[in-house]
Amino acid sequence: MENVRGLLHWRSLRWRIALLVAVACGAMALTVGLLVHRSTYERSVNDGAAKAHSALETALGSDDPDAGGSLVHRTEEMPPDLVREARDRGEAHVLDESKRYRPQMWAARKLPGGQLVAVSVDMTPDQLSRAALDRHMWQYSLLVLAVVVPLSALAAELPNRRLRRVARTARRIEGGDLAARTGMRGRTGDEIAEISGTVDSMADSLRERLLNEQRFTADVAHELRTPLMGLVTSAELLPESEATDLVRDRVQVLRTLVEDLLEISRLDAGVEQADLRPVALADFVAEALARTGAEARLAVRGAPAVARTDPRRLDRILANLVVNAHRHGRPPVDVGVDGTTVVVRDHGPGFPDSLLTEGPQRFRTGSAERGRGHGLGLTVAAGQAQLIGASLTFHNAADGGAVATLRLPPG
Repeated sequence: MENVRGLLHWRSLRWRIALLVAVACGAMALTVGLLVHRSTYERSVNDGAAKAHSALETALGSDDPDAGGSLVHRTEEMPPDLVREARDRGEAHVLDESKRYRPQMWAARKLPGGQLVAVSVDMTPDQLSRAALDRHMWQYSLLVLAVVVPLSALAAELPNRRLRRVARTARRIEGGDLAARTGMRGRTGDEIAEISGTVDSMADSLRERLLNEQRFTADVAHELRTPLMGLVTSAELLPESEATDLVRDRVQVLRTLVEDLLEISRLDAGVEQADLRPVALADFVAEALARTGAEARLAVRGAPAVARTDPRRLDRILANLVVNAHRHGRPPVDVGVDGTTVVVRDHGPGFPDSLLTEGPQRFRTGSAERGRGHGLGLTVAAGQAQLIGASLTFHNAADGGAVATLRLPPG
């Protein structure tokens, strides 16, 4: 279907090349046709003039009364241009095309007594020959165009196919498939091969950068885990006081951060497996909201539905979305369940434009008005949603507030 749409798309490179070939061939045919037409016309005029002068000489030098009878003596019967030139130069010839279908070539001479005599030669056969030549030239030019234009469109298919392959690879890379390659690296000789090699090199570089980032995240999380456990244990042994509560709170924040980093590293490594099972979605969402301890208004619309999902991972997604709404938005936080779709909305300033266009990014919180954070909550939620086969999208409500929509596969 994509190939059919590309074939019919009039702005595609294929049809632009065909149009360019058609214009070039048409311009060449027009130029050659005009040159041939002009050359043929001038030769016909010269031949007609020679015939007319020969006929005039024959009529003047013949004693045959029939030959002499072809002479015209009355200037009123001669073309005005012929009369004027013959009187000025003594001899002249003029092609009279006033009669469209019976052109005549006139030749005239001024006699010693000042009288003008002329003779005419019928040029109709020459006119018909030129018309036939012009007609044949246009017919064969159109025939050649009818053959050349489709052939040029077919000839453009090979580079078009290669360009579409490069475009498909670029779209796959944009969609996150960093293993996608054009497969044309190593070819030389044209610009398409150069573009393909550049796209493949870009994908290699991007993949290497991403792998380095993932390795760094995993290494940092693992290195922090051991001292963090010591901090947690030490905080629990401190005597109860306001300062102890503050230390324990900060240690808990650090513990959550490290756990998020470890979870992201496992998702990046692709070692996580989803345990899918049927779940009564409305009841599960109510229980998950209760476990978060955060205030949220739950609204269930439509008949209860069953979704096929991983309960543990779904619980983590919902918790992250609700906590993110409280942390970066403003209450009230509304959670709606409609079939197998869950919508979490706050009434704050909304998501930043960078998140709407690029998706959640680790260690990026967007605009300052949405509060501070590490940008890991939504990143974890998006990764878990992808793992369980769900779709998680973000947008801003028309009347304000950030809206996260989770669509789960039906059970």
